[in-house]
Amino acid sequence: MTIEELRSRIDVLDRQLVELLNERARAALMIGHLKAATSLPVYEPNREKVIYSNVCAINKGPLPDSELMHIYERIIDVMRAIQRDELASERNAQGRRDDSLGHGAGADAPGTGNKQ
Repeated sequence: MTIEELRSRIDVLDRQLVELLNERARAALMIGHLKAATSLPVYEPNREKVIYSNVCAINKGPLPDSELMHIYERIIDVMRAIQRDELASERNAQGRRDDSLGHGAGADAPGTGNKQ
């Protein structure tokens, strides 16, 4: 294959990687919602160990496991961050809804004009 053909192949693979990473991010966001609903923490080190173990078990190279682990550490960091960001946005939106309904912590006490 020529360099141009190989680069075209890399471009196709990059498009596939982007699609898969976004699909993984959507799944991570859904997990984040379930974690919030069940009061589970966003950070679960045991689950991350399972992911690393799974990834290394299926790795056939040429990437060494150590380099693949570095890539997955970053992927997991990003997925955890978008879970936190999404959940924080939802909490903020919920707080604004509560405030607009007079249910927020700083709402006026009914009939008094004073803050609770």
